[in-house]
Amino acid sequence: MSTESQNHWNRVYTTKATDAVSWYQTQPGISLELIAAANLPPDAPIIDVGGGASVLVDCLLAQGRSALSVLDISTAALGNARARLGADAARVRWIESDVREFAPSQRYALWHDRAVFHFLTDRADRAAYMAVLRRSLNPRGHVVMATFALDGPARCSGLEVAHYDAASLDAEFGDDFAMLDSRRETHVTPSGATQKFTWVHLQLR
Repeated sequence: MSTESQNHWNRVYTTKATDAVSWYQTQPGISLELIAAANLPPDAPIIDVGGGASVLVDCLLAQGRSALSVLDISTAALGNARARLGADAARVRWIESDVREFAPSQRYALWHDRAVFHFLTDRADRAAYMAVLRRSLNPRGHVVMATFALDGPARCSGLEVAHYDAASLDAEFGDDFAMLDSRRETHVTPSGATQKFTWVHLQLR
């Protein structure tokens, strides 16, 4: 695991309130819509990559989903989420890992990422991510991903980021994935700024 990356994200989550980070959402609307569109049974395994302190897991638990995993590189982020959920935290598998080094012990019906891929500005890091994703997915598994759009912010949390439209994200995944849906989103941060996102829903062929 990259100690530098882990230290960076632990600092973010220990120096800012969970609801003050720029990516915070009170309701992860598009995530829930695209996950619902996959039409998975309640016990289908879902992983939220870079889930941090996101409330997506709360919403999925409230829907009755029973096989949820949250992966994040930050100990602090996972701790915040577990504290928020209280007793319900025991219903979730919490994974502290750099996604590029993640060794899945199961396969997932859906991989969700609203937080990680656009930070991978190096081609080798993106290749490592995609290799892990492919090893982690069931046959015909789904991917729901958001990245900063082409007109999104130049940096986030002090780090450079990559930018995508639906076509360039589709190209990153390659021909073995089918594009089922794509969206654009204008996210309003807790400070009132706006950030443009690209969303895609893909399925392994």
